[in-house]
Amino acid sequence: MSGSKITRRSALLGVAATLSTPALLRAQDAFPQDEPPIETQVPVRRNISSFAQQRWEDHFKKLGVGCLLADITSRAVHYWGEDGTYRLYPSSVPMSEDLTKRGYTEVVRKRENPSWTPTASMRERDPSLPVRIEGGEQGNPLGTRAMYLTWPAYLVHGTHDTRKIGRQSSSGCIGLYNEHVEELFALVKIGTQVRLT
Repeated sequence: MSGSKITRRSALLGVAATLSTPALLRAQDAFPQDEPPIETQVPVRRNISSFAQQRWEDHFKKLGVGCLLADITSRAVHYWGEDGTYRLYPSSVPMSEDLTKRGYTEVVRKRENPSWTPTASMRERDPSLPVRIEGGEQGNPLGTRAMYLTWPAYLVHGTHDTRKIGRQSSSGCIGLYNEHVEELFALVKIGTQVRLT
């Protein structure tokens, strides 16, 4: 005899460990396996405090017809309407700092079901990109709505690929879930001030 007794506690722990093993193995499959190592990524605050309400007065001199703040660090878009409306949305942000443009601009045009034409630099990075994708076509990375800024090729738009939201995944644009960009599109007016910070 080994001298060790099987107690009720050890039996319950053994059963719990046996039952939880398949769940742990399934949980490992839920996480992407092909992402770059975390030590090569720019640190990002991912706690709830980084996704907190802000004040427009901290970023803009006047409210005007509205203000939109794209916070690259917290990966969030804040919107203030001229009537006091406030909205906060999770967003995608540029893949790297060299693709990130920061500063002040404004919304100059809005489109439902926008067509997409990749820039020359995008096609240089990925020659397999199509020359153009019409609005509403499958694979269009601009989603269902787009708001164009004074900076050429920089937009706030939707995406059909929901995996991109909350990640560094764009070539410079700010991406939103389609349902969020549709809500924001209805609120934003031409001339809305925009800050990317």
